[in-house]
Amino acid sequence: MIFSWIGRRIADHAVDNIIKTVARDTYTENLFELFTTTRKFGLINLVETDFRAVQGKPPARPFGSVVALSPWDKLLFNPVHLWRLPTPENTAIDTSVVIGPAAEKPLRLQIPILIAGMSFGSALSEQVKIALARATGRLGTATNTGEAGLLPSERKAAKYLIGQYNRGGWLNSPDKLRQLDAVEVQLGQGAQAAVPQRTLAKDIGPDFRRVFGLAEGEDAVIHSRLPGINAAEDFLALIPQLKKEAQGIPVGLKLCATHHLERELEIAVKAGVDFLAIDGHEGGTHGGSSTIQDDMGLPTLVAVARAARYLKRSGADKHISLIASGGLRTPGQMLKAIALGADAVAIGTAAILALAAGQTDKTVPFEPPTELVFYSGRLKERFDIETGTESLVNYLKTVVLDMKHVVMALGKTAVSELAPSDLVALDRDLAYITGVDYAYLPPEEQWLLSAPIRLTGLDGANVMPADGVAVESSKG
Repeated sequence: MIFSWIGRRIADHAVDNIIKTVARDTYTENLFELFTTTRKFGLINLVETDFRAVQGKPPARPFGSVVALSPWDKLLFNPVHLWRLPTPENTAIDTSVVIGPAAEKPLRLQIPILIAGMSFGSALSEQVKIALARATGRLGTATNTGEAGLLPSERKAAKYLIGQYNRGGWLNSPDKLRQLDAVEVQLGQGAQAAVPQRTLAKDIGPDFRRVFGLAEGEDAVIHSRLPGINAAEDFLALIPQLKKEAQGIPVGLKLCATHHLERELEIAVKAGVDFLAIDGHEGGTHGGSSTIQDDMGLPTLVAVARAARYLKRSGADKHISLIASGGLRTPGQMLKAIALGADAVAIGTAAILALAAGQTDKTVPFEPPTELVFYSGRLKERFDIETGTESLVNYLKTVVLDMKHVVMALGKTAVSELAPSDLVALDRDLAYITGVDYAYLPPEEQWLLSAPIRLTGLDGANVMPADGVAVESSKG
């Protein structure tokens, strides 16, 4: 009781002093100033400003931008009841997808979810790459080498392996290309654009050097351009060459989504690519500049809609597959991207989080989970391949199950049957961008969005149709 009384007196005295100090000190002398500064500047911006000032280099933020610009939550699916009946529960839902249907040897996958390019060495550990390969193999889908050399253990563990013909040149020889199931020419990515990158020799271990073919003391450099590609004409010649060297497997292109998207795609289609991997603004990375991540590129949703529209308009959608990636976090977002025109999606951050889900207790609270999965992680040896594989398999199975349920609610029997007509937009601009119906007007009145109309509310002011309006139009 004595200790309790003393403790209460000490706590009361301390709190009284804090309150008096906060109330009496001016802002410039007041510790409370930290709260107002943080509120104004933002906690992330404040910490990253400290990083820049103390470390003297741009902060290398893992997993991409904290800014989510794609308004996936403003798109909703349209379930059916009577107009079209839901799919009976005993019906098998087809989730398969063909990447590069016009290729001599198309890549046939059982589910429309691929693992995005994440490289061994400059990003992930060998154990993590093996777990990704094993998990995707069990579900009949593909993993991706990322910008790296050919890792033998990954190739052995993967049923389907997409390899990146990359700006570092480490996987660009015919003998390596022929060991792949598809080739992805990597011109850039959402979180990095085409910014050059360098891994210093001091951070490169013997296994890294061996896979990348680096000499002792040599840095690993990713250039801003592909070796030998100095004009669009060079790219037009490269794709046919790679198709010949890779002996018929699909050859595609990965690029950062940009407002120049249609100009880029025109060249890609002319070159004869078999698939396009469009990486939106929200894409992740091992550790890119926060400025590049936050302030460059197109939102994934906008990029998918524009790319799909271009392929359809040019007549290339029947023979060129579209893979959407960049911050897809939920089964609903993945499925919406497919409904907007993508044939499949590629996930990176979500896959890594799922992979490490059952093992984060090995690092927290004293170290972040990245120490468990990155090549440079001090605790990477604690990562258990079998546990990681099982966790990712469980995650992907549940995502696919959710997809099947949505397809059934839409009255369809295959993921590939999804279309923009299965969606509705809560935002008028979004409806225009995506070609999806506007939620506040029934299907037969969608013409009102493009008709020369004057919309007035009860007070005579111009308003949107959602506000309860009288509509005057030149069309009846």
